[in-house]
Amino acid sequence: MKAKVTIREVAKAAGVAIGTASRALNRTGRVSEQAIAAVTKAARDLGYTPDSVAQSMRTRSTGVVGLLVSDLANPLYARIITAVESRLLTAGYALLVASTHNDGQREKTLVDLFRRRRVDGLILGPCQTETPAYLDQLAADGPVIALDRDFQGDNAGVHVDHYNGALQATRYLLNLGHTRIALLTPGSVLRPGRERIVGYRDAFAERGLQPDPKLIRAEKSAMDFAFSEALSLLGSPAAPTAFLCLGTRILSGVLQALRHSGRLAPDDVSVVSIGDTDLSQLFSPAITSLTWDLEAVGTAVAELLLRRLDSTAPLEQERILLTTQMVLRESCGPVAKTAIDAVAVAVAVAVAARKTTRIAP
Repeated sequence: MKAKVTIREVAKAAGVAIGTASRALNRTGRVSEQAIAAVTKAARDLGYTPDSVAQSMRTRSTGVVGLLVSDLANPLYARIITAVESRLLTAGYALLVASTHNDGQREKTLVDLFRRRRVDGLILGPCQTETPAYLDQLAADGPVIALDRDFQGDNAGVHVDHYNGALQATRYLLNLGHTRIALLTPGSVLRPGRERIVGYRDAFAERGLQPDPKLIRAEKSAMDFAFSEALSLLGSPAAPTAFLCLGTRILSGVLQALRHSGRLAPDDVSVVSIGDTDLSQLFSPAITSLTWDLEAVGTAVAELLLRRLDSTAPLEQERILLTTQMVLRESCGPVAKTAIDAVAVAVAVAVAARKTTRIAP
């Protein structure tokens, strides 16, 4: 391999001292414009590249930011990560990304790895075992930004308004006559899942109704449970007439279950996707979706971190809340009369069974 050009060689070619060459390349200290021009030309002619390790030791900065999310295969995260990377790159930072799989121990292991690599800051997405105090502990060593997870103290973060989103989507389905609405979301402990469940229940409560708790399926293993859960629900005596589900592999599993059970959307079952993905847009019929600006989420996260990396900025809690909106497509319709009749029969049978008493011989 070709030997790496050293700053000593650059200084010699420019006819200046090593210290002058270093100051000229790093734009630090007192150095003349003539020296800067000579050193810059010598570095370019020789193909000199700075030693990043040596620079990080001098500046105490590696120019790298760590980002942890639960699932890199999630297309919703992919668009956020792209926006974060784009904004950080313009500020001279590289992005190091890893997946926690909603495993708290794995998250801590990866955080320790990032810290050993001396990243300048951390962005942490939701995790099943998250606690607000955990961010406080990490922030003692460097800037930490929460991405859709709980935080306290002087930390900063970006939240999506999942509560009002779920409230809006559930109201929409209730207005179509659906009362047996299945909600499939990753985890009831993670902030997004927890907020969706509360919004879903509150929409029912507004009408003096209470949803069947069996229709709420919030699994820690976020993506691979949907097909079996949806198929089980569709096979029950009082099957759901609508599904509200995350628009990732969960939506894919629900649509697969509909096909296996011989049901069609929107004729037999209505479907709403939480998050607008390629699947929800390209599936036929196109899926009505609850959406939010993913690029704005990523940019806001990056901007918060950059402000934290600026040592002159005052330290205070900053929380950005992004709203959601419904995109109406063709996957929802009024509840079918046959579905209403089936539910009524199932309820009547259940009530009769509870009233029946056994008489001992």
